[in-house]
Amino acid sequence: MKILYIYNLYQQPGGENQWAERELELLRARGHEVVVYKRDNNEISQFSLSQRGSLLWSTAWSEHSYLEVRELVRSERPCVAHVHNTLPLVTPSVYYACSEESVPVVQTLHNYRLLCPAATFVRDGHVCEECVEHSLGRSVRHGCYRNSRVQSAAVAWMLYSHRQRGTWQECIDAYLVPTEFMRQKFIEGGLRAERIVVTPNFHDPDPGLREASDGSALYMGRLVTEKGLHVLVAAWKRLENPPRLGIIGDGPLREELERAARLSRGRIEVLGQRSRTEVIARLKKAAFLVLPSEWYEGSPQVVLEAYACGVPILASRIGALAEMVRDGVTGLLFEPGQSADLAAGVRWMTAHEDGARRLGKNGRKAYETQYTAERYYERLMSIYQAVIAGKTGHHARAAHEGVKQVQAREEQPAR
Repeated sequence: MKILYIYNLYQQPGGENQWAERELELLRARGHEVVVYKRDNNEISQFSLSQRGSLLWSTAWSEHSYLEVRELVRSERPCVAHVHNTLPLVTPSVYYACSEESVPVVQTLHNYRLLCPAATFVRDGHVCEECVEHSLGRSVRHGCYRNSRVQSAAVAWMLYSHRQRGTWQECIDAYLVPTEFMRQKFIEGGLRAERIVVTPNFHDPDPGLREASDGSALYMGRLVTEKGLHVLVAAWKRLENPPRLGIIGDGPLREELERAARLSRGRIEVLGQRSRTEVIARLKKAAFLVLPSEWYEGSPQVVLEAYACGVPILASRIGALAEMVRDGVTGLLFEPGQSADLAAGVRWMTAHEDGARRLGKNGRKAYETQYTAERYYERLMSIYQAVIAGKTGHHARAAHEGVKQVQAREEQPAR
């Protein structure tokens, strides 16, 4: 199968770019011909002053990207186009280049950008859904995108103009989301339910089941307010004899956490960024992974890593975490923002070693059945085949019916 793969590289590569590269490798490793169209935000450094000024408003449509993708489609004749992030250089213009040439489009939604200019549903460290409940103008008022009202206005205009134009409804044949929670949010935001398919992410290579733990706890992730790190530190202060807590990651809260670590009498250690090899080694030694988030995580890769290693998870009962971590089965859930509830979960994990090991083994089973590269590949091929079958006869309804059938097969019962 020939696949046109489209994405925008950020200046500071994050999870989205890493995921796009990982999926690209998966497709090529299984023998598919993948034609890549990507724009790199480092291009902006070469722009003239006028080009940079116009960029604020050209996020809605790039004639450059449109023409390049249309020419690529005509010369390569791909079976399907798979689009990831498009902000700010790729732009939604590429959907039209594909649609006009009758190439079906699959869009992976890594975040909430279509509903929230900041893409996170977070403002001032807490959940905010004002742009869904009221209007996109709220993001401009608060300067949600990069703390800039001007840049927020540019992104809000891009979203508004394509809503009015019908882009999200007419030009995309299937949306892929990693969790049912995210799917429901996009349905609430106006996307058609029959086009959104839950396709859980994968972790590869398989690190293998861990053998034993050293009794420690581990946090892995960005060191930012919405990750609930204040609650994490407060919970450790409540415990009379807490397990050692390792914090892996970096961010604006690092200095504050290092001060807390110095006062913890050796019970908290801020480790900073570590290599993947060391991250997996420390994860395999931990008695449990703790995720105290206070925002709607997308599909944290650390959850899949913990499951693959057989490590139980102590997580906030919020968003996708409450879906991915099955309370009493693969981990324990606590109320977000409640340090006493988190401390109670820590006490249980440390007092019930056999029970914690059982949770970890169940997590490993979840990995083997839901989160392997092979399982993801099977799901992705089903979706590709469904939209291609529909477009072959130029019948969008057939494509959408095919997507609905895939969605029904993959639908997981509620917890």
